[in-house]
This record gives sequence, structure tokens and C-alpha cells, in this order.
Amino acid sequence: MTAASALHTAWIAHIRDERRFAANSVEAYERDVEAFLDFLQRHLGGEPQSSDLATLEPRDLRAYLAYRRQGPEALSDRSISRALAAIRSFYRYLERRHGLANPRLSLVRGPKLKRALPRPVSEQAAQDLIADAEASASQDWIGARDAALVTLLYASGLRISEALALTGADNPLPDMLRVTGKGGKQRLVPMLAAARDAIARYATLCPHALTKDAALFRGVRGGPLSPRDAQALMARLRGRLGLPSSATPHALRHAFATHLLTNGGDLRAIQDLLGHESLSTTQTYASVETQKILQAYRAAHPRS
Repeated sequence: MTAASALHTAWIAHIRDERRFAANSVEAYERDVEAFLDFLQRHLGGEPQSSDLATLEPRDLRAYLAYRRQGPEALSDRSISRALAAIRSFYRYLERRHGLANPRLSLVRGPKLKRALPRPVSEQAAQDLIADAEASASQDWIGARDAALVTLLYASGLRISEALALTGADNPLPDMLRVTGKGGKQRLVPMLAAARDAIARYATLCPHALTKDAALFRGVRGGPLSPRDAQALMARLRGRLGLPSSATPHALRHAFATHLLTNGGDLRAIQDLLGHESLSTTQTYASVETQKILQAYRAAHPRS
């Protein structure tokens, strides 16, 4: 028998060092499964062992989920689903690496979540963000960089991680950019002249050498621009422009898809451009437009 805590430690090392999960994901998974094992220690009357994990009943897991819904630190439905996903990931590891399986736990279902609709910025807000990114910067090259990043996100629908993964080898931008997205899946994304011109202007002004193997987007000291830097940029811009907190780098990707759809873009083509695995994910943008139509109808129709 092996202590469940030792298996938990090995699993965290696996997802961090072998699977290369993002630091935030590792932290959340570690916290969720640690809370589950702490509950089992009280629930079973002693430190859980591998044999306990193998023989848990669905009612034990349901008891844990019910426990997490109670008290002042009660979890939301979305957090409950995340906790259940972490536990299932832990069990998949146990089965693959240690031959420890418990298929009965698959009978436990999480809460049914209502998919949140994307919250894109408007066309005018996107234009204002680009203009203000350049005008409000402390140095010309930083303003050109910020405007180039915002323009690229809005014009191409790239994820922020995909945009920041570009290197000097991608400069100048081609007409069709090959992007590596989630799961290593590659796709071709057309680059509008506006994005190519913005990147070219930034590259001309950037004081750091944009070598082929180095990041295209650079920080003040020459290091790679980070996702946190991009989030801080958008927070500063939306504060200046009076935009809501939903105006994030990812909202520009939402805007790309929603505005394409509004102007007659084909849903499957948009799916390919975004790199979505499932069409149902892309269809949420159609729901955004439906909501706008309903709001306009209710506001304007005399019998609404």
C-alpha cells in the first residue's frame, strides 16, 4: 500500500514537469485534490491509502462534493466542476502509472453549467484601444509595440499566448501565418495589411534586435513580453477609455470572431481561423449576435 499523499505528490510532479501544465493550473489542481484527500482522512478516520482510493464508492465522492457546497467557503457550481475535473485527472494518472482504477467514480456527475457567452469589445472600442495604445505610451517604440499587439489580436483572432510566441523569424508578417495553437495543432491565419503594417512599424522602432530565435514582442528591458504584461496593458487602456473589466486580450479574440460573423462570415471558416476543435464552441458567437438582436427588438418594438 502507498499513502494517498505520496501519490498526490507524484501526480503533481507529473503534471508540472512532464505534462508542462501552466503554473496556475498546477496550483489549482494541487489545491483541489489536497482538499479531497483531507476530507477523506476525516471521512475514513485515518490517512487514506492507495487501497482506499481504489475502493471508494460514488457516495463517498458525492459526500465530498456536498461538503464543498457548505459553509462560508462554499464553492460555486463552476468551482465544483473544476474540483471534480482535478480528481478525475488524478485518477487517470493513478490508472496509467500505478494500475489503480476505480471506474465506479465515473458515475458521479458534476453540476450542469450554463455556458457563459463571450463578451467581445465593440468595433468602435477596438479602434479606440488601438489608437490609445499608441498615443498613451511613454516612448514611441512602446506605443508602436502596444498598438501592434492590440491590432494583431483583433485582426487575426490569435490567443495572447499564440501572439506572444511569435519570434523575429515571423517578421515581416506573411500574408498567411502558420500558428501553433492548443495541443500543438497548427492552422493558417490570414494577416490583414493593418496587422502587417503595425508590426513593421514596431519592428522599425524597436531598440532591441529582433533576431530569428528571440521573441517578437519585447519588454522595456529587452526580454519577452509576458501575458501578464499584456493583461496590464489592457487594464490600463480600458481604465483610460472607460471600458468594462471584460475588455481583456481575449475579448479582442472574441471581437474578431463576433465581428466576422456579424459581417457575414461563414461559421465553419471562423472555426478554422480560431482553431476550435468543435463547431459548438464557435457557435457561441452566434448566440452573442442573437442576444443583441433580441435586446434591440425589446428596446424598439412598441409591443415588446
